[in-house]
Amino acid sequence: MAKRKLDKSSVSLLEEVKAKAEGKSWRDLSKKWGVENPDPPWKITLEATCDVLSEVSCALPGVERRWEEDELTDEHYKDVPFPERQLLALAHSMIRRGLIDEDDLKSRMQEVDKRLNMVE
Repeated sequence: MAKRKLDKSSVSLLEEVKAKAEGKSWRDLSKKWGVENPDPPWKITLEATCDVLSEVSCALPGVERRWEEDELTDEHYKDVPFPERQLLALAHSMIRRGLIDEDDLKSRMQEVDKRLNMVE
């Protein structure tokens, strides 16, 4: 098998997210709001994204993606609970591969945050 290459350098946006994550994991939020479902509502989308990226050749074959997830988790996200660490590792890998742009992701995250925190 060819030697695997992985850019494990930190992604500033994801480091910011990780630093602000205390008390914001699904485990914490579901307890706070009395939600009994152990899986966050976004987990199915995360799994679907991983499946699509693994399908047929795509930019991130399944074995490669899982290997990268393990490597990135060990290096950057080991203190983040699952499935949040899977999400951060996937975003990290996609940013480093040029599949998504860090600034675009930041902008979209800000849009979602604004909608979630709207006060009428």
